[in-house]
Amino acid sequence: MTTVGIATGAASGTGEACARRLADVVDVLLLADGNEAAVAAVAKDLSGHGKRALVEPFAVDVTDREDLARLADRVRAAGTLRAVAHAYGIPPEETDWRRIIEADFVAAALLTDTLRPLATAGTAFVYLASVSPLIAHIEPDPAVAAVLDDPLQEDFLDRIREVVGPAVEDPAWAYPWATYGVHRLTRAEAVRFGPVGARVCSVSPGAIDTPETRLEAARYASIRQLIEHTPLGRVGRYEEVAAVAAFLLSDEASFVNGVDIVVDGGLCASLRED
Repeated sequence: MTTVGIATGAASGTGEACARRLADVVDVLLLADGNEAAVAAVAKDLSGHGKRALVEPFAVDVTDREDLARLADRVRAAGTLRAVAHAYGIPPEETDWRRIIEADFVAAALLTDTLRPLATAGTAFVYLASVSPLIAHIEPDPAVAAVLDDPLQEDFLDRIREVVGPAVEDPAWAYPWATYGVHRLTRAEAVRFGPVGARVCSVSPGAIDTPETRLEAARYASIRQLIEHTPLGRVGRYEEVAAVAAFLLSDEASFVNGVDIVVDGGLCASLRED
């Protein structure tokens, strides 16, 4: 059996770090990213380091159904779907609220909906989420939860705006709502996938050493305070998040399903104590 892995957002950051871990686990690894040149460079680098997998760059917009259908067709042609590390996302400061929710939540639902028919015993998905909804204490009422649980509806973004209210138009609030949606999606898909022996989990990083985090820390005292509240006294690294994702995708995590793992250096624990 030829096993196939997918790493989205693989051109850089946590997605690239996940790809580097998966390249030793599967036989064929598809690096899915919209930045064709950058993801091709990552694939070339991985191929030159004696990794187990045949590494292929795959230019794709993970918010586009037709592109995702091409990705699914490539998986079918290559072998059996084994692992999906979905790390695609958009920093909230780079776009508007609709694009944030589409990229950071709806894309995960679209990807999963497309690949669900390929899942079998041993298939595992991991979504990259965030501690932001935990810090923001997002606890929606039943009406909001019902909308969040149907992210593939054609008018989903309009419905979210209606039930959450104008606050969601602030990117700083749209991102926690989007990643909270990922937490709910994780639980729902774990129930759907379980009967075939497949698993779904998510990983929620805290402050990670990214260009965006450094820029925000320089601009906003609130970000600096979050870093200062982290008991380990530092920001995390891409590789530390990818290591947890790799465990969740491995056979060693074969009974771990439907949960979100927080990778934040103790930040949420610290805030709960305050």
